[in-house]
Amino acid sequence: MAAKEELYSKIIPRRLRQNRASNAVKQGSHLDVLLSMGFPQSRALKALVSTGGRSVQLACDWLFSHVDDPFLDDPLPREYVLYLRPSGPLQNQLNHFWQQSRLTCGKNKAHNIFPHITLCQFFMCADSKVEALCGALQSSVSQWRGHFPSPLPLELYTSANFIGLFVEEQVAETLKKFAADFAAEAASKADVHVEPHKKQLHVTLAYHFPSSHLASLEKLARGIEVKLGCDWLAVLFSRDIRFANHETLRVMYPYVPQNEDELELVPGDFVFTSSVEQMSTSEGWVYGTSLSTGVSGLLPENYVSRADECDTWVCHGSHSFFSASPSEKSNKESRTLDGLLSIQCLDNSRPGDSSILSVVCQPMQVLRINSHCRTPKRTLFVCRHGERMDVVFGKHWLSQCSDAKGRYVRTNLNMPPFLPAWGGGHRDYDMDAPITVFGAMQARTVGEALLETNTTIDFIYSSPSLRCVQTAHEILKGMQLDGKLRIRVEPALFEWTKWVSGSSLPAWISPTDLAAANLSVDTTYRPHISISKLNVAESYETYMSRSYKVTKEVLADCKNKGGNVLMVGHASSLEACTRQLQGQTLRNSKEFIQIVRKIPYLGMCACEEQDSGVWQLVDPPILPLTHGPNHSFNWRETLQQE
Repeated sequence: MAAKEELYSKIIPRRLRQNRASNAVKQGSHLDVLLSMGFPQSRALKALVSTGGRSVQLACDWLFSHVDDPFLDDPLPREYVLYLRPSGPLQNQLNHFWQQSRLTCGKNKAHNIFPHITLCQFFMCADSKVEALCGALQSSVSQWRGHFPSPLPLELYTSANFIGLFVEEQVAETLKKFAADFAAEAASKADVHVEPHKKQLHVTLAYHFPSSHLASLEKLARGIEVKLGCDWLAVLFSRDIRFANHETLRVMYPYVPQNEDELELVPGDFVFTSSVEQMSTSEGWVYGTSLSTGVSGLLPENYVSRADECDTWVCHGSHSFFSASPSEKSNKESRTLDGLLSIQCLDNSRPGDSSILSVVCQPMQVLRINSHCRTPKRTLFVCRHGERMDVVFGKHWLSQCSDAKGRYVRTNLNMPPFLPAWGGGHRDYDMDAPITVFGAMQARTVGEALLETNTTIDFIYSSPSLRCVQTAHEILKGMQLDGKLRIRVEPALFEWTKWVSGSSLPAWISPTDLAAANLSVDTTYRPHISISKLNVAESYETYMSRSYKVTKEVLADCKNKGGNVLMVGHASSLEACTRQLQGQTLRNSKEFIQIVRKIPYLGMCACEEQDSGVWQLVDPPILPLTHGPNHSFNWRETLQQE
């Protein structure tokens, strides 16, 4: 194990470094070098294919980092696709559209893949045949050089949920002929079956977007000068077929596993997740597979952000139809295509870029102004709890802060000074984790913001989970209402019980004991649904029905007394308590899970009662709360390390 860690310490910095090796060496000679180093041929080929065959060093780094990959020896091939990608002035115009559309309207489905024209369907190719496949593409482009249509006539087309640039029909048939020639060449040289694209050829600009964004997107699209010069490149990409239908996440912060089933996170890596794998994960955690290591495990969801699908793709060749020897510009383009999206939007904006900042900040300023002048109406606020102990310190956090006699001992500044009712000895904190010190600060900050905007809360309800009750208490402190307003603990606000690990529900602290621990809890409140009515592993429909039922009953109870209601629950509560209240049909469970994963700590929504009696989501009266995690620091291990 020590030798393995020593090997990792030498490999990881190289793996994250940009490739400086020459691309002049053929994959064949790269394979010979790897074989001479003692690597099995199947692994050597997989490493070369997974790194685009760029260098022996990158292939070695890939092999060492994937030493624990359970699929390292799996013969499953990668999936390939052939695109036409624009370069030159037209590409700059498309990049500008990509950036502005994302800033103005947010991400839509088109942003998952850079601007391109699809020439064939995805197809598989054995690792041993990839070099021949690349040769087939180069040969096909060479035969068409000088015969490729130029310029490529493009025409803007828009519909209710799609915007694109379509290739003129006669020219499109010519492009399909090239795709057919490549398919024939690939079958001959690499023994692979390629299905040329039979539908209308086009560059997708936007699709699967809200209808309210159509006018803005169409206006941006009309600003693209389609007649600008362009050198179209034939580019061959591949992706790991196992993750073709997964969501791609980018690692933002480092994370050191606290338990064996957790995944180490290195900033810059990518993680693949699927909705099916999330069915059994606890709130605040995601199950995924690392691109850099191939290892799977649990990870904190707030350490990652959504990435684009093509961010993890590998480029195997980029060829121009107009120049036999690639120019310096083409070489730069080829390197850019190596699994990286060249259009980096908001993430890479410079601090001094006033044009970007004005677009981002203006809606936030307008939101704050509106929050003061809007006519008060009865409003339901739903928010998620604050940062929880088991997400920050691992599932077995309790063992880190217990002495030999089982007493609670604070071992980190982000751990609370004490835990309520610890002396009882029977509280299952592993199943019902409290919030951290920072979680309490988050909640108080939200309470203070509500106070600043003169928002009134007349009734406050909470899930029975300790983290929710503590969050509600801290919000009241921020609003200077602690002791004046009592928290009504409502079991029906607990999260989807399917996500509870084990065969029983948590042993929640009773309202009486919570009040004894100086939490502002109403001990006289009689819940709408008792704890005994909750069942483990309930269906999605049952959970949504339960949440909707208690929300309606709470609002009905409070109607005669007037005023606003705050419910403090879980990430799922924001959707579960408001979806049907607005008269909308349920999403399917997969879509629901995707929505829930995007809701951070203290994420809040506001649902307002209209004059017609219908409820509608509106802007909350306060700004959102965003922060970054702070990983564990041990000065002795870091500063005294030799």
